[in-house]
Amino acid sequence: MRIRFGYVSTALSLWDGSPSKTITFTNWKKLKKDERKTKLIEVAKQNIRNTKRALLYNIAHEIDLYRMSSSIVPLATHPEVKWNYAKDLEEDFKDLGETVNHYNLRVSLHPNQYTLFTSEREQVTLNAVEDMKYHYKIFKTMGVEKRGLINIHVGGAYGDKSEAIKRFNENIKLVPKPIKNRMTLENDDKTYTTTETLNVCKEHNIPVMFDYHHHMANLSEEPLDELLPAVFKTWDHFGLIPKVHISSPKSESKFRHHADFVSLEFIIPFLNLAKEIGTDFDIMIEAKEKDRALFKLVEEVSKIRGVKRINGGTVEW
Repeated sequence: MRIRFGYVSTALSLWDGSPSKTITFTNWKKLKKDERKTKLIEVAKQNIRNTKRALLYNIAHEIDLYRMSSSIVPLATHPEVKWNYAKDLEEDFKDLGETVNHYNLRVSLHPNQYTLFTSEREQVTLNAVEDMKYHYKIFKTMGVEKRGLINIHVGGAYGDKSEAIKRFNENIKLVPKPIKNRMTLENDDKTYTTTETLNVCKEHNIPVMFDYHHHMANLSEEPLDELLPAVFKTWDHFGLIPKVHISSPKSESKFRHHADFVSLEFIIPFLNLAKEIGTDFDIMIEAKEKDRALFKLVEEVSKIRGVKRINGGTVEW
């Protein structure tokens, strides 16, 4: 079994490396009209440069997984701003995509918590569709739309899970098929359990992005040794090995909050169970210390008996 590790967005070991720099709508409005687009392009280009720096850093350290920032293009979907970022940043994104393709990297995007398909409000759903289009357009402009992932949660329950899921089933039809074909759905820490998320995914032939920390905070009735094989099976048609999210609690009182690093003690039951299944899979680390947390965890995992570290971000068990 081979496990590759990745991290989210910012390589903390790089100086001033944030790929999420932005400009607020308020400050954008204060600019002269002929300065507004220039500013947007300037900020976006800086974000793309920092994304490229992170990719090169990852390549140097043999890290094959990376979640790009959803905020790479400032004010991309704001109804009063909407600008043709795909055209204005075409060459920059193309260069980014060539790096991803050449080194066979696995990239993903994770829209924010407001990208919901369970809401009773039509505008919320329409905004979610636009946000999914934005994320897909980034991949399309990069030329990686057939390998990138766009991960979201099922959404809110609004007091009635069954009705909310019915709305999801209807609202998701508004997402264009090429975009839906790159979607994954993640179980969450408060509302939709692994079982409930798995059922929705089966309905729509969408892979489950299993989050172990969320699962432990919001347990299903079924034990994980029954669920995990079914979760991995949802990836069979997708052309990519399963991917999971790993983090650990900040403390007992703040169990749902992510810690700076990942506790091996917390995740070892999951790793042992995955080993029994024997499927290769990828791990996205969601820890505050990002790339530093990755290196620490890989080093600790590689010390387990039977585990061999085969490069900077991959182990074999």
